[in-house]
Amino acid sequence: MAEKLRIVLAAAPSYLKLVFAPESMARLETLGQVVVLPDPSNADALRAALPGADVLITSWGSAPLTAGVLDQADRLRLIAHSASSVKYFVTGEVFRRGLRITQAGQAMAEPVAEVSLAFTLSLLHRIQRFDHAMHAGGWRPDVPAQHGLTASRIGVVGASRTGVEYIRMLVALGAEVVAYDPYLTDDRAAELGVRSVDLDSLLRESRVVALHAPTLPETHRMIGAPELALMADGAGLVNTARSWLVDTSALLAELRSGRLDAALDVFDEEPLPLDSPFRGLPNVLLTPHQAAATVECYFEMGAITADEIERWVAEQPLRYELSEAALARMG
Repeated sequence: MAEKLRIVLAAAPSYLKLVFAPESMARLETLGQVVVLPDPSNADALRAALPGADVLITSWGSAPLTAGVLDQADRLRLIAHSASSVKYFVTGEVFRRGLRITQAGQAMAEPVAEVSLAFTLSLLHRIQRFDHAMHAGGWRPDVPAQHGLTASRIGVVGASRTGVEYIRMLVALGAEVVAYDPYLTDDRAAELGVRSVDLDSLLRESRVVALHAPTLPETHRMIGAPELALMADGAGLVNTARSWLVDTSALLAELRSGRLDAALDVFDEEPLPLDSPFRGLPNVLLTPHQAAATVECYFEMGAITADEIERWVAEQPLRYELSEAALARMG
């Protein structure tokens, strides 16, 4: 592919600054002409920019790639999403037309896994309870027993990209890990150093349960009242994935009783309402859906995007290519 490419980059100015460091932009400009669309949600502008384009780089808020949009894409061969989930804008037309698609979600796996690990340690050591008590003027409140990581069994629901990174961190620190994922093979579990179990067993056995499953019809409210009831007194729930996975009312009932603790980065309604009952609970650690928001994560998204396009130009295998079948299992 000796001739220079025409690359359409659909991203708001703030996103460009956040994700595409000067080095990443320079790599793209070396490959060809980069045409920036400052409003990625504007389908009319996208249609007008696609004729003659070889590569489309998408970002947050991208317009759906419908037949009407793609009819203008006379040369388009590669779609490189510079963030994670593509489900909200990728349609079946992309695959019907033989377009290849890749995404940069791997960049988010490590920082989210780090937050999940921080949450896990907080729940084990009751840091959230001590913090709430001391802010309220207390000292050494009566809390459930504290535990160390290496003496605890940690349950991971979902061996996703983030789930795998979280597992690797736990195993490296000496924790015993059990995992539930219908797609996790015994060989893969052994490779990761975990024991594969069914969901009920995981909930019963684990001192902390961390959710890393995708948003799919079959995972909706997969953790409800019956599942939470299986968890031992004093156990903790970590959710840095999506609130879709949990029956919020059932979780609130358990948390209000004080039987369980939780650390949450995701909620049914965001921003979390000021009157949310989660805000007043001493056994809950809250963060505002910011687990992936590191400087390094954002720049890595841009770097992965440039790398994937370079690999495509060099006719090398893409590292993060999505198939239609794989997309059906992803959130």
